[in-house]
Amino acid sequence: METTQNRFSKTVSKIEKTAGPLGQKVVSFAIGRAIRFAGTAGLQVEELSPNKAVASIANRKRVQNHIGGVHAAAMVLVAENTTGLVVGMNVPDTAVPVVKSLKVDFVKRATGSLRAEATLTDEQCERIRTEPKGDVTVNVRVTDEAGVEPIQCEIIWAWTPKRR
Repeated sequence: METTQNRFSKTVSKIEKTAGPLGQKVVSFAIGRAIRFAGTAGLQVEELSPNKAVASIANRKRVQNHIGGVHAAAMVLVAENTTGLVVGMNVPDTAVPVVKSLKVDFVKRATGSLRAEATLTDEQCERIRTEPKGDVTVNVRVTDEAGVEPIQCEIIWAWTPKRR
């Protein structure tokens, strides 16, 4: 698959090359500055490529609910941001990505920190890169420290041409 890089993916690539082992920490910091809610919640990017994004959120006071677990809004945040990152690695600089639809089912109580893994197929990446507008359902799996999936999500991202 040919990978045409956009500004975001070029920046991530440069950071990872120059920062070495601290690359993901620097990427997390930069994303936290650009997406303030992710920064406030402490979202940590663990892996980022055109086909896959992995991010986590620690169960710390700032994101806890009344029973000491990760708050429902923070659970959704880690899923939505992780899917947005993988879409963002592919969307051309001439387009803007937006969430079109987000459905979340809370199925189990979460234990500890959460980790989200979002993936796109090569075909989905190619569509995002070549079609002027469209939408794609991004596969995402959110797990807690016990390996349980406390939420199940269906997140559809759209991309449209930037307005001049």
